[in-house]
Order: sequence, then C-alpha cells, then structure tokens
Amino acid sequence: METAAVKPGFLRNVLIRLLLFGVFIILARFAYVITIAGESCNVGDFCFFSLPESLNFVVTGSGAGALAVESNEAVVSRSSARPEVYSSKEWNEAVSFYSSVFKDLVSSGYLSPESKSLCVETPTGRDVYALKEIGVSDSIGIAKKASKPLVKAGQAHRIPFRDNTFDFIFSGEGGLEKSTRASDFASEIARTLKPEGFVVFHVKAKDTYSFNSFLDLFTNFKVVKTHDIDGFDSSIPHIREIVLRKEFAGIVHEFEKFDDDSSGKCSTHGYKQELVRNAEPLITEEPLKPWITLKRNLKNIKYLPSMVDISFKNRYVYVDVGARSYGSSIGSWFRKQYPKQNKTFHVYAIEADKTFHQEYRVKKGITLLPYAAWVKNETLTFEIHRDPGEHVEVKGRGMGRIQPLQASSSGDFDGEVEKIQGFDFANWLKNTVSKNDFVVMKMDVEGTEFDLIPRLFETGAICLVDEIFLECHYNRWQRCCPGQRSPKYEKTYDQCLELFTSLRQSGVLVHQWF
Repeated sequence: METAAVKPGFLRNVLIRLLLFGVFIILARFAYVITIAGESCNVGDFCFFSLPESLNFVVTGSGAGALAVESNEAVVSRSSARPEVYSSKEWNEAVSFYSSVFKDLVSSGYLSPESKSLCVETPTGRDVYALKEIGVSDSIGIAKKASKPLVKAGQAHRIPFRDNTFDFIFSGEGGLEKSTRASDFASEIARTLKPEGFVVFHVKAKDTYSFNSFLDLFTNFKVVKTHDIDGFDSSIPHIREIVLRKEFAGIVHEFEKFDDDSSGKCSTHGYKQELVRNAEPLITEEPLKPWITLKRNLKNIKYLPSMVDISFKNRYVYVDVGARSYGSSIGSWFRKQYPKQNKTFHVYAIEADKTFHQEYRVKKGITLLPYAAWVKNETLTFEIHRDPGEHVEVKGRGMGRIQPLQASSSGDFDGEVEKIQGFDFANWLKNTVSKNDFVVMKMDVEGTEFDLIPRLFETGAICLVDEIFLECHYNRWQRCCPGQRSPKYEKTYDQCLELFTSLRQSGVLVHQWF
C-alpha cells in the first residue's frame, strides 16, 4: 500500500520538472533572439512567435531593469551617438556616397520614400542607414552576420523574406560579382521583388561580355539605365550602376538574347565577334615543323579571362575531350597556366583508353567519363598505332582512328584494335552545362574533331562553349622522317584551317592547340 502511494507523487515531480525545463528553454531562446541575435522569427530560425519588423527591445532604467519598446528609426537615431560604429571617416564617406546615389534614384523615379527596400550582402549596413537618412524609412539589410538594428541575418542566395515583398532592392560593393552562386542570387532577387519593382546593382566589370553574362541571369527584367560613376572605396573605384525593372511575366530584356538553336549561331550584338577579332591570329601557312610552331604559339594565345571579366557566370567548367593522363593537359597546363580569375573549375575528363582511368580515381574536382566522345551512343573501335620511330610504351599509347564497329571490319589496319563505348557528346554537353556557365574545352580526339564539331553546330551545343583549344589532326610532316607525311590522317592543313575559321566566324573563340 505504501509503495502504490509513492508512485503518483514521483511521477508528478518528474512532470513538473520537465515542464519547468521546457519553460526555461523557451525563455532562454527568447532572450537570445531579442538581446543577442537582434532578429525576429522571419529569418527562418526556430522560435515560437514573431515580432513586428519595426520593433526592437532595449533594456532601460536601473535596478532589475525595465523592458522598453522603440522603433527602428529611434534606435538608429540613438545609435548614431556611438562613435565606434557610426562616427568614423570611412562610415561617413560611405553614407554620403550612398545618400547621393539614392537621391539620384529618387529623382529618376526608381525609388520613393514609400518604397519597401532591401539591401543585400551589406555587412555594415551603411547603405541601409543612407536610405533611412533620405527618408526611405521602411528599409532593411541582410548579411551572413546580423548587425543590429540595420542588418539581419540572411544571404542573397537565400533571402529570408516572402515572394513579392520589396519595391526596391539594392546590391552594392560588387556583391553579385563576388557571389559563388550567381544564378541563385538573381533568382532570389526576382522572387522577392514586386512586379514593376526596381533593383540596382553596383559592379566593377565594364566589358560587353560580362554585361551580357549579367543580363542572362535576369530573363524577366528590363534594363532601364546603365551608367558609370566614381566609387568611394579603393576596392571598387569605378562603378557601373545597372538599374533593372521586373516585368510581370515572360518579358525579356530589350537586348538580343543568346541563340542556342540548331543554327549554331551564338553571337549577341556582335560582342563575341569582337572577342574573336582581339584573339591571336591563326597560323595560315602550314608549318614545316608543326610540333615546334604550334608549341611556340602557346605564348601568343589570348585567353578569354585575360580579356574579359567572367564573374557573372553560375558555374565554371573545364571539359577535356581526349584527356589521356592527368598530367597530359589538366595538371600540366590548365590548373597551372589557365587564368581562372580565382574561380573554382569543375573538370570533366573524357578518355576512353582504360590505361589512364586509374589515376583519375584519386583526383579531386574531376569527373571521369570513361568513354569516347562521339556523334551518338554506339560501340566503336579505335586503333593503337604510332608513327615510324615512335617509342612504344603501354602507359603512353596513342589512340588512333575511331570508327563504328560495323565499319572496322575492312581489314586495312593490321595494328592493335580495341572496342570502346561511344556517347553522344553534343547531347551530353547540352544536359550538363547551361548558357549561364563558363565552359572551357580542350579537344584532342585524333581526327574525330571533323565529326564532333559539325555535330556541335547541328545541335546548337557549340553555343554553350566559351573557349576551345582544338588540336586539329592532318597528314602533317613527320619529325622522324623528313619529307614524309603522317599516314594516320587523311585531312589536310587547309581543311583544319577551314574548321578553325568556321568556328571563329560563328563567334566561338578557338585556339590552335598542339
């Protein structure tokens, strides 16, 4: 009887303790959100209720303290008395600069005192302060780390507000250029900006290529103004200000769009032809010693990233078609010499010869496709043969002519022949990258370029490639045997030159490779 009487009391004590512990957790979370994070529940963190955006809690009085409520404007006004945050020379110069910028936008009709406004990627909130200073009171900023009361936690690729929230969005200090997720950045701005709302970007890139890359990120926006202004910071002394207006649906910007249809024409207002004109000239006369001439030509190559800014691309991709070993071109040339503008490239190594597959399994950032790039999915054969006098090594064996399996039974080759799997390279490219990606390609496919390049044009996949390094195979003079041409290939140097010319005329920046 005594034991039965004890059990209800014990359970009651346990429940009371659990209840008190839960209340403590709620109060602790509330105190953190209000006093430390300086956030409301709209940020997406865990909490049980939300507070009005215009309210902030501050502790006033003495003794136990009293909880007071005041508006954001009052907090900003009171905070301006803190010299460590708002009284430095850098702060005042920045606020003065942004105030002038926003006043011009008001006078142009892109911004008004009634605009609900957002500044993205603004760790200090200087632009938010300037908006409030000129009378745009309903303004807030977001940054990875909150800075109460001007900036709350959030990032441009995941803006913590609902759809169609803002009339005006501002991205300063090259925020979009620095982003590693440019497409998500643009999509979030499109999502949170109201139809017919305005977004203003400050960027440092001024070349036509980067401008068109920028526009490709905003397909339902219209460019209403672009002009250049002087900056206030040495990190971005010259600024291009771009003003876009969000259209209702399905209306693209007024500039001619990228053409990726089956015509293979990729020019947009001639800016790609301009890049081609600035490239190094093609070697028009067949070199007597091609292995020397083409290698020397490397120092003349004008790489695309050395001519333009590539910041407004979503991903950065290097496709090595006919990669052979890792050190053949990926490790020895691309990763060491290609000017990447501090961008991280993902590498696709396409190599059918299984001799080279093992080493790629331990390489980071590389996806191996152990097949042969071809015009369709089918079984192929390739020939292993060498020029006279060429040293034979299993590890360095060379791939020769590729043929469909049915065509390989002609019996005109008595060397080593292997079966491999070919895949539709153009179709793979269209399913792997987009026009918003920066794509560099090296192609060394032992003569198959005369099949692959026309297929890329036929499908429009050529429009997805920004820069090509192409080794064209022809019956060139042999190093071993003066006066003799290689029996491997049937094409002539003039046919190779015609292939390079057709690419450049279509706006594709192609370089002669060796």
